[in-house]
Amino acid sequence: MRQTLTLLLFITVLTGCTAVDTLGESVSGITDYFTGGEDNSDPPSVLVEYTPEIQVDVIWKESVGVGADDQSLKLIPVVGSGKILAADHDGVVQARSLTTGNVIWETETEVHFSGGPGLGEGTVILGSSDAEVVALDIETGAVLWKAGVSSEVLSVPVIAKHIVVVRTTDGAVIALDEKSGGKLWSYERTVPTLSVRGTGSPLIVEENVIGGYDNGKLMALRLVDGKYTWETSVAIPKGRSEIERLVDLDVDPIVNNGVIYVASYHGGIAAISELDGDVLWRNETISSHSGLSNDYRYLYLADSQSHVMQLDQRSGASLWKQKELHQRRLTAPAVYENYVVVGDIEGYVHWLSSTDGRQLGRVQVTDGAIDAKPIVVDNTVYVYAKDGTLAALKVQ
Repeated sequence: MRQTLTLLLFITVLTGCTAVDTLGESVSGITDYFTGGEDNSDPPSVLVEYTPEIQVDVIWKESVGVGADDQSLKLIPVVGSGKILAADHDGVVQARSLTTGNVIWETETEVHFSGGPGLGEGTVILGSSDAEVVALDIETGAVLWKAGVSSEVLSVPVIAKHIVVVRTTDGAVIALDEKSGGKLWSYERTVPTLSVRGTGSPLIVEENVIGGYDNGKLMALRLVDGKYTWETSVAIPKGRSEIERLVDLDVDPIVNNGVIYVASYHGGIAAISELDGDVLWRNETISSHSGLSNDYRYLYLADSQSHVMQLDQRSGASLWKQKELHQRRLTAPAVYENYVVVGDIEGYVHWLSSTDGRQLGRVQVTDGAIDAKPIVVDNTVYVYAKDGTLAALKVQ
């Protein structure tokens, strides 16, 4: 295995590829990103039986085509207009009932979706591996428009004030008109010679579009015209080799009370002022690529070894760490009430206590990997697996 990974990395560097794929997901120094740990020989922890403190029921379970088709994509369901919407890589988009899982509408587009869906005002927006952005009507599923962009879209499109903003793998931020798909503006940034496959979704805060880049910088652009507002270094590259210096900001940033939080592969986690980009604090001891969540006071994440952590929003200090799911390639956590919920590589969904991280209960919805962050609506948790399984779960 080590020889295979070394060869893969060697070929990647020689050919000048701009991204290293994240499926099994690859290479040491970089192996912890691709496999969730610092050593490819370190297997996922075997689940240990324990006495559950809660009972989790599967309310319904359905299939959305081929799902991600075993690829590393950013296909994450979204809830809007009383329905849950999900897409697969073969171009199928479904709207289903939140309560029963029944199909409300289904559209077959034959587009290779790779990012989305995002919700606008009456629209469902998705990006493709073939450098297209597609808009559907949220009530009927009818295709409203298609627009070409500069390269593959590996993040969820975001929409505000009738402007669709997408990130592409060649480093561009592109704004499109929500009604017509016409291009409004674009901002281009050079991608490093070697980077990890994937891009974080933009974050729209007030009048700014905020996004992280593969050089460890976070940048704010004006929503209306794409003009530069501010830029700050979140993750500082360290080490001699390009692999050691990887500090990709591929995690979707989140915002709370005027503070933006973003995590990096190899570069730690930081809190940034929404107003001017000032770094309020930085915790460089954490490496994460799955994503962040928050409640009123704390941050939650799964690090590169699949250790779930609670951090203080005011300082970035770690308050507890759950290590029993080591190397299980956890999703970003979802937080509600007193629970922290994560999915794993074998289709299990785990409920942890937000107080101390202990395991409270779990249920397996499929034998395939779950890599999309769970969604919580009215105390129901919705999960989407890479094999296309979409399920609704609830604690009794």
